[in-house]
Amino acid sequence: MNAAHSSPKPDIRLAVSAGIGSLSVAVLLTGMKVWALWQTGSLAVATSLADSALDLLMSAAALAAIIYAAKPEDDEHSFGHHAVEDLAVLAQSLLVLGSAGVIAWLSIGRLMSSTPPTLANETAGSAAMLLSMLITFCLVAWQSHVVRKTGNQVVAADRLHYLSDLLPSMGAILALQLSQRLGWTHADAVIGLIAAAYMIRSAAQQGGSAWNALMDHQADPEVIATVTRLADSWPGVLGWHDLQTRRSGSRNFIHLHVELDGTQPLKTAHDIGAGLRAAILRELPDSYVIIHKDVWQDHDHTSGEARNSVDR
Repeated sequence: MNAAHSSPKPDIRLAVSAGIGSLSVAVLLTGMKVWALWQTGSLAVATSLADSALDLLMSAAALAAIIYAAKPEDDEHSFGHHAVEDLAVLAQSLLVLGSAGVIAWLSIGRLMSSTPPTLANETAGSAAMLLSMLITFCLVAWQSHVVRKTGNQVVAADRLHYLSDLLPSMGAILALQLSQRLGWTHADAVIGLIAAAYMIRSAAQQGGSAWNALMDHQADPEVIATVTRLADSWPGVLGWHDLQTRRSGSRNFIHLHVELDGTQPLKTAHDIGAGLRAAILRELPDSYVIIHKDVWQDHDHTSGEARNSVDR
């Protein structure tokens, strides 16, 4: 049986710097939006503030996850510490759902109120939100650089989250401008509802993915297709079976039984398995791969037979 771990991340310091940058930006944006909410009383700004406050928690969790997940395997954690990433994402998703529910409730209440809402200092609020968007763009640019250099999946997920944060900020600016220029004060509550729906959708997607990982759901179809393609075409592999996959955090776990000619030398069989394992790791970096070698027999197995269940 051959087991292989992917090489360590190219530069954990870069990934940590992205985590620190994300946390710092979240603190700054939260402070700016607290001021903007105090100045305007806008629910759309409140939605963006809630998102930034959650970013603060998420960025702190992401930084902790980057540091903890980078720890090597030990006697008590034979497969590493990557599951902490899924725990962090699941907790974040629950917080987002709660926040979105509060925003939706307040928006509905404002729409049903007989007294039109009053907003103030729309220009100052719009300027604060625009500045927050520029700061977010700068952070995303740095995170993109770190992802290109390190391939860190936690940083990549955090980057996508900050990209999605631009929508509530744009919605807040739109609501403030519609109120100031056209007097459409109810636009604030409508945009608040739209932003809340978007937050709920994002939280459901992220939480569902984290839940599947914690429940040892099989890896993405693209991962299974890649392993299947390589196993079908690898020289010396006469058949394969029992492909088992799961995902934990940013890491794929792949177990595969390959069938080889039992009359060939042990070294030849070893080289075939090692070559296939190396090919899988080239296309699926940061994976844990185990290949078990069986003697091929002329039975009902075919190279296309795969059972993508997980037995730990």
